[in-house]
Amino acid sequence: MLIPTTQLLLFFQNKTTRRNFITLAKFFILLALIVLVYSTLFHILMLYEGREYSWITGIYWALTVMSTLGFGDITFQTDLGLIFTVFVLVSGIIFMLVILPFTFIQFFYAPWLEVQARARTPKQLPEDTHRHVIIAGLDPVTWKLVEQLKKKNHPYVILTPDVQSAAELLDKGYRVVVGQPDDPITYTRVQVARAAMVVATIDDLINTNISFTVREICESVPIVTNADKDHSVDILQYPGNMYVFQFMKMLGEALAQRTLGLDETINVIASYDGLRIGVAPALCSSLVGTQLFQSGMREKTGVTVVGIWEKGILKLPSPQTTINQSSILVLAGSSAQLERFAKTYSSPRRTFDADAPVLILGGGRVGQAAAERLQRDGIQCKIVEKRPNLIGEGDMYIQGDAADLDTLKRAGIDRARSVIITTHNDDMNIYLTFYCRQLRSDIQILSRSTVEMSVSKLHRAGADLVMSYSSMAAGAILNILLPGEISVFTDGLVVFNTPVPARVVGKTLIESKIRAKTGCSIVAVRTGSALQVSPDPTSILPEQAELILVGTDEAEKRYNAFAEAG
Repeated sequence: MLIPTTQLLLFFQNKTTRRNFITLAKFFILLALIVLVYSTLFHILMLYEGREYSWITGIYWALTVMSTLGFGDITFQTDLGLIFTVFVLVSGIIFMLVILPFTFIQFFYAPWLEVQARARTPKQLPEDTHRHVIIAGLDPVTWKLVEQLKKKNHPYVILTPDVQSAAELLDKGYRVVVGQPDDPITYTRVQVARAAMVVATIDDLINTNISFTVREICESVPIVTNADKDHSVDILQYPGNMYVFQFMKMLGEALAQRTLGLDETINVIASYDGLRIGVAPALCSSLVGTQLFQSGMREKTGVTVVGIWEKGILKLPSPQTTINQSSILVLAGSSAQLERFAKTYSSPRRTFDADAPVLILGGGRVGQAAAERLQRDGIQCKIVEKRPNLIGEGDMYIQGDAADLDTLKRAGIDRARSVIITTHNDDMNIYLTFYCRQLRSDIQILSRSTVEMSVSKLHRAGADLVMSYSSMAAGAILNILLPGEISVFTDGLVVFNTPVPARVVGKTLIESKIRAKTGCSIVAVRTGSALQVSPDPTSILPEQAELILVGTDEAEKRYNAFAEAG
C-alpha cells in the first residue's frame, strides 16, 4: 500500500495538478486580499462612528460576516455601516460558500481522488502470470465471458484506459489493469507473451488496431476478435493466429435455423468428441401429447432427454412429463442416435401456403444474415426496416416502423408462419414480441437478446425461442480457450466435464442419485480414451473416469456442492 507521502509525490508530479494547485493558490490570495480590503473599510467606518478596533478584530469581523456566522458581538450603528455589512455578507456567500467549495473540489479534491485511484489501480501484472485471458475492452460479450471465467476460476485481466472505471471494477472484485489498448507497452505489462488468449470484440477498426499492436509484442498468442463487416474478416486474419468470428451473422443464421418450415429436425448446439447436444422442437412431431415413458425414445434411439424448454424455462423431465406443442427437447447422444431420433419421431414436413413469409423485424446485420439463410433454403421472407439506408432492392424489403400495424400488414403478418425479431435494442424486442403475440396467438416468434437478463422477459412477452447474443459469443470463445471442456450458453444450458466424485465411485448411475440431487444429467462417461455416450442407468461409475453432465447454472452449482461434500 502506498503511504500518503508517496501519494503526495505522485500528486504534485502531474503537470495538470500543478496548474490546478497554482490556480487554487491564486484564488486563496484573492480571497485574502478581499478580506484585507473589507477589514480596512471596517476600520474606516468604525472611526466614522467614533469607535476604534484592532486590526485582528477587523479581520475577525470580515471573516464572521463573509462566512455567515454572524456572532453579533460587533455591529455597525449607522445605515452606511449596515449597507456595508450586507455587501460583505452577499459577497461572502458568493466567494466562501459557492466559489470556494467548487474551486477546492475542482482543482484539489477531485485530482487528489484521481491520484489515489491511480495509486491503487495496477498498471501491470506479476511476471509469473500465465495462461490468462487479456480482455481489451468491455461489451456484453466480454462481460459474459468474464462472468464465466470467474466461475471457472480461470485467470483473466480487463484492460481499461480510464482510471475511474478501473477503480470501480476493482472495487467490484474484477481483475483490471490500467492501460491504453493500442499501446504496445500495455501488453508488455500484462505479460502477453505468457497469455492464453487476447480477446477484442469492440468494433472492426479498434479490433484491427489492437490485433496489430499485440503482434508487435508477441507473434504466437491467439487473438479472438469479432468482425462486423465481411471484408474485415480478411483484414483481421492478416496478423496470423487469429480466430475471427462474425457473431451477428452467426446469431442471424441460428435464429433462421429454428424457423418453422426448415428441414432441420434437430439443431446441434454443442459437440464433444462423439457426443452431440441438440435441441428439437416438439411441434409437428409425433411426440406431442405423449409422456416421456410412453415414447420409449431411449430404447428406440439411444438419446437422452436432458431437459425440456417451456417458454424459456428449462425443466428437468421426469418419466411422467407430458410433451406439448410448445416444448423444445434438449437431447444428448451420438450423431447416429440423433439421426435415429429424427427419423423415428419427425412428422412429414409441415406445409405452408406458398406466399406465407417469414417476417424479419430489423434489417441490420442479424436480420440480413437470417434472410440470407432462409433464402438459401427456399423460404420466402420479408424484412421490415425503418432506416432508408438499410433498405435494399427488391420486394423483400418493407420500409416502415415494425411497431406500426399498417406496416406489419403490408409485410404479411396475417399469413406469416414465423416472426424473427432482430433489433439490437432489447426494449424494442420485448415490445415487438408482445405486440406480435397480441396480433397472432398462433405464430412462431423468435427473438434475439443482447444481454442475458432480457431472455426471461422476452419469453414472458410471448417469444417461443430467445437466443442471447452475449451468451452465444462467450460460449464460442470459451470453446476455443478450453477445448477439453464444453460450455453451451446459447440456450441457457451448461455442459461441463468433471472427474467422477469419490462418493459415487463403484455405484451405478441410478445409485449415485446425481440427477435427483443436483438436477444435472450424465450424458457421457469417458474412461481413458473411450467415450460412452448415453450410458446405461445400470452402468458402474469407475474410478479415474470423467463425467460429462448437462444442466443449468444452478444445477452445476448444486453438483459442485454435491461432489465436494465427499
